[in-house]
Amino acid sequence: MQQRTIGDRSVSAVGLGGMPMSIEGRPGTDRSIATIHAALDAGITFIDTADAYHRDAAEVGHNEELIARALRTYGGDTSGVLVATKGGHLRPGDGTWTQDGDPTYLKSAAKASAQRLGVEAIGLYQFHRPDPAVPYADSVGAIRELLDEGVIEMAGISNADPEQIREANEILGGRLVSVQNQFSPRFRSSLPELELCAELGIAFLPWSPLGGIALARSGELGTEYSAFRSVAESRGVSPFQVALAWELALAPVVVPIPGASRPASIQDSARAADLELTTDEIARLSAAAA
Repeated sequence: MQQRTIGDRSVSAVGLGGMPMSIEGRPGTDRSIATIHAALDAGITFIDTADAYHRDAAEVGHNEELIARALRTYGGDTSGVLVATKGGHLRPGDGTWTQDGDPTYLKSAAKASAQRLGVEAIGLYQFHRPDPAVPYADSVGAIRELLDEGVIEMAGISNADPEQIREANEILGGRLVSVQNQFSPRFRSSLPELELCAELGIAFLPWSPLGGIALARSGELGTEYSAFRSVAESRGVSPFQVALAWELALAPVVVPIPGASRPASIQDSARAADLELTTDEIARLSAAAA
C-alpha cells in the first residue's frame, strides 16, 4: 500500500476513522473488532479516534477502548500502527457536542486517553475543536506542555482555519504535524487549509472524506457527482475509492480517514491508496467537486 508521512512516522496513505463504531447506529463489538482487524489485514497503519467518540454520557472513550482491544487481540504485528486521538470536544450523551479547551482539562483528558489506549505516550494527540470561551493560544499551549512532558509523541489540531494552523505551529515551535479538517468532494471549504498544510509539510487528515456517514451509507456519492460515478465505472471500482484517490492526488500530505463499521467497507477504502488517477481524471473530478 502507498505510504504517507505524519511527523516522523510512515503510515498507510488511507487511514481508518473509528467514530462510526461508537456513536448512534453503531454495530456490535464483535463486528467492530472484525472491522479494525480487516483494516490491519488490508495494510492500514493509521487509526483515528477521540475520547468523544461514544454514544452515552457514561462511556467516554468508548472508541479508544475498542481500538485498544482490537490491537491487543490482533494476531499480527501492530508495532507500526499509529493511533491518533483527540481531546477538547465532548458529547454529554444527549446527541449534542460541546467544547472544553481549558488547559487543565486538556492535560487530564490526554492522560486519561493514554490510559484507555494502554500506552505510555500517545502517538499523535490533536486538539479536537477550538473553544470560543478559551484563548486558542492557551489550549494549544497545553498541547505543547503534553509534548514537552512526553505524554504525547506528536501534536496536531483539528477543525482549524489557516490563521490557527500558523499560530499553533508557532506555539508548538514548528512541531505541528497534522491538521484534521472536514474535506470531501461534497465539502471543500477546507481547501485553503489543505493547501497551507502542503506548503508547510504538515499532514492534512480529511475527516468525513466520503461526505459523511449518512451519504456514504446511502451510496449517493456516485449519484450526486456523475464524474465520480463515471470514473468508477470505467475503472471497475467504487465511487468511494475514486473519491479517496482524488483526495490523495491533491497533495502528498493528504491522508484521508474514512469511517467504517463493516470489514468490507474499510477493505474497499484501503484499495484507494493504490488507485492512480490520470491527470485528466483528476481535473474532471476537481471540476465536478467544485
